[in-house]
Amino acid sequence: MLLKPVITVDSIKPEVFKKEFYEPGLPVVIKNLAKDWPAYTKWKWDYFKSLVGHKRVPLYNNVKSDAYTPINKADDYKTFGEYIDMISQGPAGWRIFLFNIFEHAPQLIKDFTWPDHLMKGFVKKYPMLFTGGSTSITHMHFDIDLSHILHTQFAGRKRVLLFPFEEQYKLYRKPFEVLSLADFSHYHEGNGTPDYKQFPALRLAKGYDFILEHGDTLFMPAGYWHHMEYLDSGFAMSLRALQSSLSGKLKGAWNLFGMRNIDTLMKKTAPKWWYENKKKKVFANAEKEMQQA
Repeated sequence: MLLKPVITVDSIKPEVFKKEFYEPGLPVVIKNLAKDWPAYTKWKWDYFKSLVGHKRVPLYNNVKSDAYTPINKADDYKTFGEYIDMISQGPAGWRIFLFNIFEHAPQLIKDFTWPDHLMKGFVKKYPMLFTGGSTSITHMHFDIDLSHILHTQFAGRKRVLLFPFEEQYKLYRKPFEVLSLADFSHYHEGNGTPDYKQFPALRLAKGYDFILEHGDTLFMPAGYWHHMEYLDSGFAMSLRALQSSLSGKLKGAWNLFGMRNIDTLMKKTAPKWWYENKKKKVFANAEKEMQQA
């Protein structure tokens, strides 16, 4: 993989953000965007536990989904308090994603400010909290609704691998899905993942490799592929903004209501045939990328 650090700034003027990052679709880490928010110092495990510790939440392990895994099927359930206790005791490869903690504790919304000065179209009904224990992994994918994301890390550190959408075939994207066939687990340790022998086009993929720390906000443009590994137990919040263009909104809607439903139906009716055909397409697309390089 051809990786470089992401551009990082302490702060940024709206006009600069729009011209240099939002419009060209380039990622940037903003160090101080969230540091004036009450959440920056207020949001801690014990605080969350006092508010929603009794809520039952779905948990996900590090096992990469296969052809027959139902979408977003939880691997276990615990109360949020039990989960916090578990990941606070040491490495624990369990995470929670798309947990709308704000629905259960709406007072938390007062602890941050929507960055409307940077971009418009925020889906303000759905700020989302993402949590993970140390060693937990979010496998390579892109967000199905193709929204722009402001992802703020509040506790712990997280290593991020990021690629533009157009690198999809070098990343071995599975047709009708938002996932890569390749496994990027512990990619920075040089222990055999990703498997360049099985997935040689990965060597050509151009992306970013960096670490998010407490208070960092990542602007992740629509469609960006991302793989995240929790170096410490921690949590982050994502604020989503719809694309300004009609075509961008329509592509996101198609992914949600067309592409995903077709894939779900085929996995139920002809799972083996569907998987094998998609797999052939994956490697054919990667071979074309290598020939054109």
